[in-house]
Amino acid sequence: MEGIVRQGGFDGSASPEAGAPDAGPLGALQRRTLALEMAYDGSAFSGFAWQPGRLTVQGSLNEALELLYKRPVETVCAGRTDAGVHALRQVVSFDVSEEELASRSLAVLKRSLNALIDDHASISVIQEMQPGFSARFDAKAREYRYYLYRGDTRPVLIDGRVWRLGWPLDLDAMREGARYLIGEHDFKSFCLSASAEGKPTHRKVIELTVEEQELLGSPVVVVRVLGSAFLHSMVRTIVGTLVAVGLGKHPSSWVGEVLQACDRGAAGETAPAKGLILWHVYY
Repeated sequence: MEGIVRQGGFDGSASPEAGAPDAGPLGALQRRTLALEMAYDGSAFSGFAWQPGRLTVQGSLNEALELLYKRPVETVCAGRTDAGVHALRQVVSFDVSEEELASRSLAVLKRSLNALIDDHASISVIQEMQPGFSARFDAKAREYRYYLYRGDTRPVLIDGRVWRLGWPLDLDAMREGARYLIGEHDFKSFCLSASAEGKPTHRKVIELTVEEQELLGSPVVVVRVLGSAFLHSMVRTIVGTLVAVGLGKHPSSWVGEVLQACDRGAAGETAPAKGLILWHVYY
């Protein structure tokens, strides 16, 4: 059980009232809740959420669970990633009955699921949680990292994980622009317009950093975003807006103007999905 506990700071003590779903067909008395931590290469999937006729992370996982338990199993994830977005530590919760829990050890369940799910996904941890634990509603914060490559040659070893720009970036200007987004704000300018209709668009960004790193020998810029929750395409729009500042197309203060506009048309482009990784979920 150390994986989610150690990496996410989660102690397994979430109360059933915190986002607990309806007991459903299992019944409240015999319901047991499991949580798993998984990684996946998003380039192989049409996003996390199940879609008819498409390969998705949830679809592959649900098929495997249904095969093992001989019934449909409802799964809930910490954050629904878009098509092409990767995950290092996505958390997924689901309920089983006492009989199903006793039918195989968690180690055997992990091996069985890894053998059945798509090869572009991998489960590292499965543990039992408090009944009613929700990977989505009990999450305190989510961390995303976005990778930018500034070189003028193709980074063949990391090309599927970075946005290849080919131009220098003013990192200090990007950091200055990022300051406007830290805190609780209306992020309507930074989400897909259709997803914002009639829905609250206030979110809290806890940390937003821009740092240089090396990835498999290639110099990259990592935009790290930590927040309580995110809107559709919010992180990728933040990155696209900061890149516009880094390329000298706008001053750092423009980021504040974009935020105040509450209009998606005011922001920069949506950064490509392949550079984004759901890095960590905190409980």
